[in-house]
Amino acid sequence: MNHVTVNAEEVVLPNWSGSMRCFALKVLEEIKRDNWELSILLCGDKTITALNSQYRNKSEPTDILSFNLGDTVQECGKTVYLPGDLVISLDTLRENARYFDVNEDEELRRLLIHGILHLDGMDHETTDKEEPMLAFQEEILNKLKNEHIFPSGGKM
Repeated sequence: MNHVTVNAEEVVLPNWSGSMRCFALKVLEEIKRDNWELSILLCGDKTITALNSQYRNKSEPTDILSFNLGDTVQECGKTVYLPGDLVISLDTLRENARYFDVNEDEELRRLLIHGILHLDGMDHETTDKEEPMLAFQEEILNKLKNEHIFPSGGKM
């Protein structure tokens, strides 16, 4: 059984964070992962810029950062996988949704899938939609197209 924790820094933990947690669990089911302990941090551009600067030497905001841990621990007699942490800037998410002309719900779902695939060991060299990871990301997004995070199905 997978477990997802959602926290917030610099922003108030949104009332839809439980729905986001459920969506992340569905992504883990879709990629057939079990016993994952996934952590997600929602933040604003100030927090993600500081992290991006510290860990990637890029003093600018980004939409999502994946911090791979890839460790296992024994918990109550079972092996639990700790893939790492995802950090998502809600500020940049809003900007990207406008830029790509998609609703914020779709953009958040895409970011969650993207980050989970990175934590699962996948990577991409470019932003070309033909990249195997990005094509797989869109395939999962399409399979879960009827799953929504925001109550309105569009905006935060």
